[in-house]
Amino acid sequence: MSEAQRVGQLFLVGIAGTPAADVAQAVQAYHFGSLLWQGTSTTGVAADRQASQAIQALASSAATAGVRFFVAANQEGGQVQELQGPGFAVIPPALAQGQLSAADLQQQAAAWGRELRSAGVNLDLAPVMDVVPAATASQNAPIGALQREFGDNPQTTGTHGAAFIRGMKQVGVATTAKHFPGLGRVVGNTDFTSGVVDTTTGPDSPYLKSFQTAINAGVPFVMVALATYTRIDPNHLAAFSSRVIRGLLRQQLHFTGVIVSDDLGAAAAVAGLSPATRGIDFLAAGGDLITSASLPAAIAMDQAILARAAHDASFRATVKSAVMHILDAKQAYHLMPCG
Repeated sequence: MSEAQRVGQLFLVGIAGTPAADVAQAVQAYHFGSLLWQGTSTTGVAADRQASQAIQALASSAATAGVRFFVAANQEGGQVQELQGPGFAVIPPALAQGQLSAADLQQQAAAWGRELRSAGVNLDLAPVMDVVPAATASQNAPIGALQREFGDNPQTTGTHGAAFIRGMKQVGVATTAKHFPGLGRVVGNTDFTSGVVDTTTGPDSPYLKSFQTAINAGVPFVMVALATYTRIDPNHLAAFSSRVIRGLLRQQLHFTGVIVSDDLGAAAAVAGLSPATRGIDFLAAGGDLITSASLPAAIAMDQAILARAAHDASFRATVKSAVMHILDAKQAYHLMPCG
């Protein structure tokens, strides 16, 4: 792999509304290694499969050194089910999933995972592991107001999130525990609001236990939030905090998989920072995979990271470590040229 191909592997780029020719051109020019469905597709499994096959056909030796793509979607259920139409079940919201037995949910998740696999999707940006106290659920814009939580305590959330993870894994779909260290006790939604703050969650918070359960269940990806946690690191958004990523997620919770950002491309929470700063600061804090809903922002981040790596040996080593986490996951999901 060239350095440009390695840096391209660091990106999960949204392709909503982008013509196929432009996606192909971006993959060829910037070597982006993973792509993200966005918005709602109602065309159904067969049409989505054709689009996914066209994406995988872009994995050439020149573009990605033959490494195939994680093709991702937000397929949680309820109000967050991006792939719909013929061949896709209507998935209930996580709050309803939390009423099932863990065994039933695992079985259901395997069925939903088969639908994703049939559509060529191999990475689900789910389950939500945030714990939302029942009394404040309606005021919790990102999770509780949308019924995205499995329950109001770490045990229910952890048990059901783990069942979802196991069901998807059974059928070959990678999952993402989100949004670490939890958006259950904030008010604003970081997609639409800046300055979202959690003043309660600390390093010993019981609300972290749901994420630990997901990690123990073998979840391959954990997504880091774009809120600030004043009791952990008051000076940085979680996605730019070494205390959150290296200290809490890697060292305390012993997560060894891929650390993925929440959207660094179009989210209001990061609008005040240049794309270059967003991408570099996430990697410098210990992150691996940069999510960008915006193709132009991804291009700007890619070029900034390449430039920084070219003259900074320490940062180059940081990039290499992140790339290896991603390629290890791709090996596990049979996306490497020899896999």
